[in-house]
Amino acid sequence: MNSEDIASLKSRLESTRRILLVPHKNPDGDAIGACLALYHYFSRQGHQVDLISPNDFPEFLKWMPGTKAVEFFEGHREEAQKKIGAADLVFTLDFNTLDRSGAMEEPLQQCKATFVMIDHHQSPGSYAEFTFSDTGMSSTCEMVYHFLTALGAEDAIDVHIATCLYTGILTDTGSFKYAATTPTTMRVAADLMERGAPHSQIHRDIFDTNRPQRLQLLGCALQNLVILPDYRTAYITLSQEELNRHDFRKGDTEGFVNYGLSLKDVALAAIFIEN
Repeated sequence: MNSEDIASLKSRLESTRRILLVPHKNPDGDAIGACLALYHYFSRQGHQVDLISPNDFPEFLKWMPGTKAVEFFEGHREEAQKKIGAADLVFTLDFNTLDRSGAMEEPLQQCKATFVMIDHHQSPGSYAEFTFSDTGMSSTCEMVYHFLTALGAEDAIDVHIATCLYTGILTDTGSFKYAATTPTTMRVAADLMERGAPHSQIHRDIFDTNRPQRLQLLGCALQNLVILPDYRTAYITLSQEELNRHDFRKGDTEGFVNYGLSLKDVALAAIFIEN
């Protein structure tokens, strides 16, 4: 995020714009949190804001402030394409190539708007005029916090924005345990708490709202765990029949793969899900 890009983008945002916010397909807490944080900010600045996700996201994230504003490309393609075509600015959040937007890739490629990428994954694509990419960041939500600060909008981070950003940081850092969690990450999280993010409630809403069927599906997944010690690898499989038997819902397998990584001497874990 260089100062020249920030100044140029800030200048464009001084007049009312039609802004489109897009997370990646199968959005997680970081993608949805980043989108919702900017949705709240830009809406309050008087811009016309659309937030279109390629498809639905897990139930355990739908308590977040502003989720009712999220529209879905899947099942509403014609209406969504009109909004994509009408956008002046498109913010793509938590992904670095347009193919990660699933079925939205083609209409986004045809869109004449100015693109802004905010993302922390490696090898960013070249589709955006403004690319804010930092692989050293814990999450896209941490990047959005720094983006708002760079715009001089830190005072606009209210309880709703703070809650959305804290959620994304919490989920993408594995509750602050992953190596990408830096002292700066912790200072950002502390500031978001001071701005009203209810950290204990956020943790409960994400991790302590399981259905019995999800826990039973986890048990099934762990029964299917295969360990390959010579390759320091573990993998889990779930068949369509097993998903059906446990009333699978979107988001139910979130975090399952991490149980493989929790094994001593395992460096690589994967999950294979039949669809």
